[in-house]
Amino acid sequence: MRNSNTLWLVAGIMLLLDLYVFQAIRTITFNHFIKARVWIFSIYWLISIGTIVFLLSIPYNPSLQTSVFFRNYVFAILVGIFIAKIIAVIFFFIDDIRRVIVWITNKFQSNTTTVTAKIAAENNISRSVFLSWLGIGAGAAFFGTLLYGFSNKYHYQLRKVALSFNNLPTAFKGFKIIQISDIHSGSFQNKKAVEKGIKMILEQQPDMILFTGDLVNDRHEEMLEYIDIFSKLKAPYGVYSILGNHDYGDYIFWKSEEAKQENVEKLKQIHAQMGWRLLMNEHVVIEKDTDAFALLGIENWGAKAHFPKYGKMKEAYKGAEKYAFKILMSHDPSHWDAEVRKKYTDIDLMLAGHTHGMQFGIENPYFKWSPVQWMYKQWAGLYEEDNQKLYVNRGFGFIGYPGRVGILPEITLIELA
Repeated sequence: MRNSNTLWLVAGIMLLLDLYVFQAIRTITFNHFIKARVWIFSIYWLISIGTIVFLLSIPYNPSLQTSVFFRNYVFAILVGIFIAKIIAVIFFFIDDIRRVIVWITNKFQSNTTTVTAKIAAENNISRSVFLSWLGIGAGAAFFGTLLYGFSNKYHYQLRKVALSFNNLPTAFKGFKIIQISDIHSGSFQNKKAVEKGIKMILEQQPDMILFTGDLVNDRHEEMLEYIDIFSKLKAPYGVYSILGNHDYGDYIFWKSEEAKQENVEKLKQIHAQMGWRLLMNEHVVIEKDTDAFALLGIENWGAKAHFPKYGKMKEAYKGAEKYAFKILMSHDPSHWDAEVRKKYTDIDLMLAGHTHGMQFGIENPYFKWSPVQWMYKQWAGLYEEDNQKLYVNRGFGFIGYPGRVGILPEITLIELA
């Protein structure tokens, strides 16, 4: 019932938004032929009303809820149109404020001549048309960028990161670690493209491979088709993994708690089937020659209120304190500031994922931005505080939006020094 009420609320907001945008369309088509205006208005309302009806039908159509194509593309396009309209409305609202100011000013200028008033009115129309076109152009540019981003979702980027530590055991100097995160296999639709990413990983000949959570979107079945591909990931010192927030199936309805737990257990079995050592609030010792370091892995622990705190650092840390060098695998980067840096100051390196860099932003050697930074202080790349380091992987897969704009899918090659 609550979900139904929410959908009706969203539909109402969308309708109000459509009405507001329609006023701008009327403005910019003011001088068009009547027949052209009828066609433009009809197409606009056909798309707008169709979108709202489609949204309201989702709860009554189970096939839409499980369809990968719908979740990847149709839903993303609908959301993209909605956001594009919001962007356009910002410009329309600026124009409305301007017109109100002009109207109020004219009320107080009683000596204005008829000619001046006419010029002002003509100016007013031209500026309104300009701002309306600007708003529609900005919204269309945003929507076009989202469509372009569809082509980037398998465009894997190898990022090489050299990390230096004073307390790194000598035998591990030059040790190569591949980190991948957020596979989200339930979103994949191109097995060959995914296989190219796996090949890229193996070409680096890493000593160890670490996966920092979110193997699936919700269900273990999503991974069945890709077990053979990810089983190819091998390394001399092993492949280790942890669970992310999506791996617990918390975001969908289950017939019972038992069914939900069974799903998690089957997902754990898939990790084992692929030859990955799943770390569940524990640590392992990585030995080379006569040296060793501790690798800790915990279940998902997020500092944000709506993300679960399944992780138990006390359990993972117990016994690891005697090793001079420690690496922690923890899915959510907010864990670093909230607990790791406060209570476990001898964790040298934490590896995380989770944010995907929101799959949307701007990155170049001089500037890095994404809307996700308004929620996460550490959201992509390397962060350092005192003697501790955090690396946030931008994600191997995708979810929600089936694309990447500016923030490409990442394979991280870390070389210890």
